[in-house]
Amino acid sequence: MIKYLKKSDADNSMQQSDAKVKKIVEDIIADIEQRGDAALREYSAKFDNFDPENFRLSQAQINQCVAQVSTQDREVIEFALNNVIEFAKIQRDSMKDVEVETIPGVILGHKNIPVNSVGCYVPGGKYPLIASAFMSIATAKVVGVPRIIACAPPQNGKPDPLVVTAMHLSGADDIYLMGGIQAVAAMAIGTQSIAAVDMLVGPGNAFVAEAKRQLFGRVGIDLFAGPTETMVIAEESTADALLCATDLLGQAEHGFDSPAVLITNSEKLGQETIQEVQRLLKVLPTAEVAGASWEKLGQVIVCDTYAEMLETSEQLAYEHVQVMTSRDDWFLDNMTNYGGLFLGARTNVAFGDKTIGTNHTLPTKKAGRYTGGLWAGKFIKTHSYQKVTTDEAAAHIGRYCSKLCMMEKFVGHAEQANERVRRYGKQEVPYATAAE
Repeated sequence: MIKYLKKSDADNSMQQSDAKVKKIVEDIIADIEQRGDAALREYSAKFDNFDPENFRLSQAQINQCVAQVSTQDREVIEFALNNVIEFAKIQRDSMKDVEVETIPGVILGHKNIPVNSVGCYVPGGKYPLIASAFMSIATAKVVGVPRIIACAPPQNGKPDPLVVTAMHLSGADDIYLMGGIQAVAAMAIGTQSIAAVDMLVGPGNAFVAEAKRQLFGRVGIDLFAGPTETMVIAEESTADALLCATDLLGQAEHGFDSPAVLITNSEKLGQETIQEVQRLLKVLPTAEVAGASWEKLGQVIVCDTYAEMLETSEQLAYEHVQVMTSRDDWFLDNMTNYGGLFLGARTNVAFGDKTIGTNHTLPTKKAGRYTGGLWAGKFIKTHSYQKVTTDEAAAHIGRYCSKLCMMEKFVGHAEQANERVRRYGKQEVPYATAAE
């Protein structure tokens, strides 16, 4: 039986907020589509207090940012970047072109082709998300996307040297100092000074996420993403309250709307974790944000069995799932709904977010039921092709194709097949009619 030691008290205010966000985003996208650079400049001045001569950073400006980064900080950036690149290469190499002769004279295949252009958004609201540059730009670069542009918001009217350095080292062809809805819309729609891209990727706040949702179809996107979610699945024999509380608050600090949940089979561990969270909130510098998220959206759920723990996690389908049990591999084998899985007490979500090499752009709001996160394959389109190389195969396939087309009343389709039977099968076939 499932017992809640702490339950989320979220109400419908989020739905009301979503409706307001939707309208704001609609208006800004429409304005940028109509007025281009002029609208982009107005929104940048309004939201970021930033009105530069040119939103695109020159090579001199990029070099200036890179020069400001210390040797130690650059080493950290390169360590994380290289890990992301190496794993992206492994992912890319796992995707193979195929070509096979399925029956004599019939060749089928597919090719994996990178999209032609990508716009990468690197957030910079409360926190300069340096690692987001690796996840989007570097992964697209590894895949071979020909044109990669990137946007990040200004910080106090200037580019953030660390973020720009990460974008540059990751391989961005052009770097723009723009934030929020206007940046995403400009990349997708195009303006007088920015050529539109074919795909948008990267995390962002509710406004950025909604902009990507509204622009989907006009361009491709990586996935629909909402506020960060974290789940800890733990038992008393392998985790303690400090570890659980640390991992919960470590993600709750993302924003005021970041859910965090503990699922455990130990009521004692659950109660101790609640107490430990309160203790840590007294010393955590980001307690104002993390505490608000925990107060409103935090949960502690006690289950009787592993099966109940699994079932609960599958229903919630959270973005990040940290598993610290004596049966970690059992959860790995049986879990199907999640964004990223973090197994064992030695690992944690922050490793995946920043430096270990996997991608941190992951599905939220139960999207893990039908999609995974950003990876090399997201930048690749798999296109099929077919080729018939013998007269016999053309006639053989044609006979069956003609019959199936007529079953569906597609007379014109049937004639495509019949003409191959006539030409290559040397067989008289009457012209197809709907009455046949």
